[in-house]
Amino acid sequence: MYIESVPNRNSPPAILLREAWRDGKKTGKRTLANLTHWPQDQIEAFRRLLRGDKMVPVDEAFAIKRSLPHGHVAAVLGTIRKLGLDRLIAAKRSRERDVVVALVVERILHPGSKLASTRTWRSSTLAEELGVVEVDVDEVYSTLEWLLRGQRRIEKKVASRLLSEGGVALYDLSSSSYYGRKCPLARLGKNRDGKKGVACIAYGLLTDRDGRPVSIDVYPGNTGDPSTVVDQVEKLKDRFKLSRVVLVGDRGMLTETQIDNLRKYPGVGWISALRSSQIRALVDSGALQMSLFDEKNLAEISSLDHPDERLVACFNPLLADERRRKRQDLLQATEDSLIRIAAQVRRRTKKPLLKDEIGVKVGKVINRYKVGKHFTLKIKDNHLSWQRREDAIGRESALDGIYVIRTSEPGKRLLAEDAVRDYKRLTLVEKAFRCLKSIDLRVRPIWLRQEHHVRAHFFLCMLAYFVEWHMRQALAPLLFHDEELEEARDHRDPVAPAKPSASAQKKKLTRQTGDGLPLNSFSDLLTELSTLCRNDCQMKSIDGSPTFAMLTEPTTLQARALDLLGV
Repeated sequence: MYIESVPNRNSPPAILLREAWRDGKKTGKRTLANLTHWPQDQIEAFRRLLRGDKMVPVDEAFAIKRSLPHGHVAAVLGTIRKLGLDRLIAAKRSRERDVVVALVVERILHPGSKLASTRTWRSSTLAEELGVVEVDVDEVYSTLEWLLRGQRRIEKKVASRLLSEGGVALYDLSSSSYYGRKCPLARLGKNRDGKKGVACIAYGLLTDRDGRPVSIDVYPGNTGDPSTVVDQVEKLKDRFKLSRVVLVGDRGMLTETQIDNLRKYPGVGWISALRSSQIRALVDSGALQMSLFDEKNLAEISSLDHPDERLVACFNPLLADERRRKRQDLLQATEDSLIRIAAQVRRRTKKPLLKDEIGVKVGKVINRYKVGKHFTLKIKDNHLSWQRREDAIGRESALDGIYVIRTSEPGKRLLAEDAVRDYKRLTLVEKAFRCLKSIDLRVRPIWLRQEHHVRAHFFLCMLAYFVEWHMRQALAPLLFHDEELEEARDHRDPVAPAKPSASAQKKKLTRQTGDGLPLNSFSDLLTELSTLCRNDCQMKSIDGSPTFAMLTEPTTLQARALDLLGV
């Protein structure tokens, strides 16, 4: 007897159980049963039985001693080795290097405290892959100190890969809350988390033109943005040995004082933007007029107030509409609150509100909506009145949609359009901060007290983002990511609002790749890969037989992801 698959025109083939015999030189056969309706695995098992194979129940053949998630570890660890990050950390393999690599992988997979990492990496194949099963939190702390001692060396190697002579470096400063009183870096300052009255720690991130992290510096929480600029310039010149480089920073970073300082460093160029008060001065002097934008949305202008630099004025009508709408909403919200306070003042007849009490209430409203400059207020005992300053509102609205990029780079080295594009690349640093803070790597909360451990923690998170950046680029076809975005940044209109490509819009609409695979977020894709397990098995029929590893068969999506990563 045998099983035969018989073609059936446009229908699925028929699966038949047949018997054959020989009569002289002739061969005969007849059908014993139609197995078409059987499940495929049963048909295959029956076929093997007919061949004479010895059939043993799976649970009697071998036992699975343990299963550990492996696919996400293979993806991240493989990317690290492909990038050569482990060799950047230390040329030769060592216990410290393996612990650092494990911490980087675990920061991407399960961000948490260092104590938690020593436990969660045992719940996957990571600890065994790197031989860190027995590592405890005390060894992790000593390894952080080892990593911090090598930070300058590692950053120099990364910079040699990513930064080039005459290239662009992006820099910005952020901060994260610190809930504790032991760390000397924790100070009351500009808390970018929006937590009022909570100490924070500041950190500045330097990246290349594409947003890949190169270096990170940690500062006390009360450090001002501009005061960190000189550190970055000296780093670029002295440590990274770049004789020509262009530093891009926002208007709050590269102030007039810092720009004057930058002029003291030959070979260091800069790109920034003017503040609104400086733009107003250009309008008042006649250097900036709306007629400049009649034919094009940007124009290069000059001013005696800004010698030895180029000014590129830009006008975005959509941004102008948005600013007018937002201003009107803030004005109306402020006025509504003032109306409520005025009504309260009128109701207080037996015990009238005093001038100071009314002023406190009004001050809270002004500080909340930030448009007090557009109101004229009259506050007296038991009296509150106000009036909009229409002249001030009109004066400010005349600048809506206008911004001015400033740079020290001459036109022969940098086109006006490219100056605007490079300034807008600061959004890549902001994206890095979002990933570091909340989306994936969760640099906060900071579970450390000693200053050197905190500094090493931020450096470790930067290394993790370096890996994640490259993984996101490689996995872009499987993510909700505009694959044409990087190329578009260098060619699209630098002033007009960015628009997603047709392929990105199709992704968003269908939620599928061109191959029909489901699209995922980065974290969801790592979760999907984690279901690819390594199973430690042992034969039951042989006493004391050694265990052997068997990987779960990858799904189409998992195989595609690992193929894109090249691991």
